[in-house]
Amino acid sequence: MRFDWLKAAVVAALVLVSPVESGKGQTIAPESVPQTESPPTTSDTQSVPEAPAPAAPAASAAEPVVSPAIVAAEEELSKAESRIEQLSTEVEDNSGNDTSLVDLKLDAEALARSMLDIGVSLRPRLTEIKARIDQLGPVPAEGEPEEPELVSAERSRLAAERAKINAMTGRAEAVSVSASQLGDRITEARRELFTKTLFKKTEIGPAMLSQAISTVGDEAGDMVRTFGSWVNFVLAFKSQALLGWLFFSLLAALVFMSGAYRLFGGLIERDPEAEDPPYTSRLSVAFWSTVIPTAAMTVLAVTVFVLAQSFSILRADVEPVIISALMTLVAIFFVAKLARAILAPRMAAWRLVNVSNGGARMLYLLVLAMVIVNGLDFVGDQVSQSLGSPVVVTVFKGIIAVVLIALILIGMAMGKPMVAASGDPADPGEPWPRFISVTLVAAGLGLLATVALGYVGFARFAATQIVVTGAVLTTMYIGYLSGRAISEPGAFAHTAIGRRIEGRFELGNDALDRSGLGAGLLIILAVLLFGVPLILLSWGFQIQDIEIWFYRFLTEIRIGGITISIVGIFFGILLFLVGLVVTRWFQRWLDGSVMSRGRMDAGVRNSIKTGVGYLGVAIAGLIGISAAGIDLSSLALVAGALSLGIGFGLQNIVSNFVSGLILLAERPFKVGDWVVTGSTEGFVKKISVRATEIETFSRQSIIVPNSELINSPVGNWNHRNSLGRVDVPVGVSYDADPRKVIEILGEITRGHELVLNYPEPSVHFVGFGDSSLDFEVKAHIADVLNGLSVRTDLRLQIFERLKEEGIEIPFPQRDLNIKFGDDDDMVAAIREKITGSKASLLKDAEVKTPAPRKRTRRAKPGKAVQDSMDDGGGAGDGDK
Repeated sequence: MRFDWLKAAVVAALVLVSPVESGKGQTIAPESVPQTESPPTTSDTQSVPEAPAPAAPAASAAEPVVSPAIVAAEEELSKAESRIEQLSTEVEDNSGNDTSLVDLKLDAEALARSMLDIGVSLRPRLTEIKARIDQLGPVPAEGEPEEPELVSAERSRLAAERAKINAMTGRAEAVSVSASQLGDRITEARRELFTKTLFKKTEIGPAMLSQAISTVGDEAGDMVRTFGSWVNFVLAFKSQALLGWLFFSLLAALVFMSGAYRLFGGLIERDPEAEDPPYTSRLSVAFWSTVIPTAAMTVLAVTVFVLAQSFSILRADVEPVIISALMTLVAIFFVAKLARAILAPRMAAWRLVNVSNGGARMLYLLVLAMVIVNGLDFVGDQVSQSLGSPVVVTVFKGIIAVVLIALILIGMAMGKPMVAASGDPADPGEPWPRFISVTLVAAGLGLLATVALGYVGFARFAATQIVVTGAVLTTMYIGYLSGRAISEPGAFAHTAIGRRIEGRFELGNDALDRSGLGAGLLIILAVLLFGVPLILLSWGFQIQDIEIWFYRFLTEIRIGGITISIVGIFFGILLFLVGLVVTRWFQRWLDGSVMSRGRMDAGVRNSIKTGVGYLGVAIAGLIGISAAGIDLSSLALVAGALSLGIGFGLQNIVSNFVSGLILLAERPFKVGDWVVTGSTEGFVKKISVRATEIETFSRQSIIVPNSELINSPVGNWNHRNSLGRVDVPVGVSYDADPRKVIEILGEITRGHELVLNYPEPSVHFVGFGDSSLDFEVKAHIADVLNGLSVRTDLRLQIFERLKEEGIEIPFPQRDLNIKFGDDDDMVAAIREKITGSKASLLKDAEVKTPAPRKRTRRAKPGKAVQDSMDDGGGAGDGDK
């Protein structure tokens, strides 16, 4: 019984002290806690009767205390449920308005994300409830003493709150599913609307054309009245605002347009004196002369419109027409710049296509006429919508625009723009290749046939895409070619930006080449980021659609059941790099400011510094992996599998695997290095996680396990650099002047084109040989792989120069002494041999004495035969 009172006291203290609200620190009010009498103090053997708790306080304790997080989530959830019903109704009402459908889809996407936020906000409170229930312990089983009423009330309250959170999570999930389904409905409605609008058929006949012509006259009158009244109103009541708008618009034009040409003139201006500029320069100038002025013109158009709104000189019915006119001006300017960049009508040397001068001018004018017709059709459509003109007027103007564009395409196909067989652009051109001419004629006839069948909307769409999409794709292709050309080795140094960077930062060839690679990749990335959205917009997609796709691309790339977040990966890499920088800084600070003052041993300092570095890299890696959203449980599975494999006899495989990771991380050698290990010498061809492939000089591939490369010494000729030294031994006659020999050898070595001046080559007098004065030439070269050819060249030049100077390169000489006794027959035979053929004597001497050495045979003293002969072996490079 005493134990039950103790348990009740502990639980009561826990309830009074512990917070019950998530993140708020709120405690249960004192009146909600049952008031019990303190147990009497008794001896250990005395039994204390259990005092019953009052019923009313127990009932109040069972009532759940609502968390503020739950209250806020309940309110947001109720609003979301009512909002999803409202969105469903709005989708039905706006099924014919594409812009409204896009906005509704954005609302549905935001609503679905907010439901996920509700679940995230309730998760801490749910975790806290589970922890509190675990603290209360399990419910007493049947036959066990009942738990105190205070504990039971607390358990009931927590269970009720947990049930409420689970119910709210289910409701939030239901709302999220409904929002996703509504988004799918909106997508399907937009697709049906686009198809219906694009393939809507119009009956074209005399009656329709007659009605359209008469209606066009009425629209012209309405336009004159509408815009005339607006102009009169502005002149009468907004004259000062109009003057301010004109002034600041002209100032903006001066700043943006002239500023663009002044800042980027080196990128967009062509040198008229250049007769044959490099292809890279032509591509670069064509791309930048299109993009930079167009960007300046776009900013100017936006500034003019914002200024007009700021001065309040636009009216609601005029504003859409002004916007369409500004957009048309930007489009015409863009296509004109692009056509001039590619065709270069007045500068044949900067032309990117193989057309004649007359053909370039003809194509430039036809392309410009095509975009003007398309732009006027777009402005006319906005005028009809602003004035509320009948649909027949829009259809009629669309027919005129499509017919004109089709005729321009057919006329372009009939031209002769190609360069003549003479190759001179000034000569009259030749017709198109058959494939191009047939394609242009087919496009023009296709537009005419589509209009004749009544599909005016589809024909207008196709004509617009021929102009707009064709221009954007052409610009993207030029940008891609420019980026690829700049990325080529050594190409960036020949561009204007490359020369400026080289002069400003004094970069070397390697750094400049890497900068060119980065610049090329940035150009290609910028082309994709700007070109793809423009194409999507021209094909009828809204800006909101692109925003949704871009958001999903950065945060929700789904591959099966895996979700990849590019933002998370980028953030993880950024955190890893920050952790790496902090680790390196801490290493330097610990070594230079702490351990150096403690007079610690250099070996201990290095060990601590290395250990801290590894620990910091490991922590930074874990933080980066977690921030990237990668589940570390998969790594735990891999570690468990490796441990199991090691236990079953995979030590060698794991050793090679870990050694391979160390080699890839520390990089003591890399692919292409010349390494020497044990009995293997050659070039590293491949480094894998198990073994390394080394190719010997005889083209034999040796597969070396990584553990051997870790556990044994490895020589690397290219570890820090490719610098190497060549040694050439030289032996000259004792009659030569050593100082003169040193001077000749130094002159020859310094004159070689592959020998470095620093470190300076040197010549050493290394010793007195048996038959020569021995010298050694030591020289450094930039690439150790050229050592064999450099040694060969130096030997040839040394041989030729010493021969010219009359300095002898001797070969080894030996004295042969043979002593005999009083054997007259043998002495006579030896004398006969000596007076005979010398060649025969040398042959016999070689047979009897394989190695040159002194050989003595003793007999009776007093008689000896001695002869000196030259050994026939040659000397090379001081061999002795």
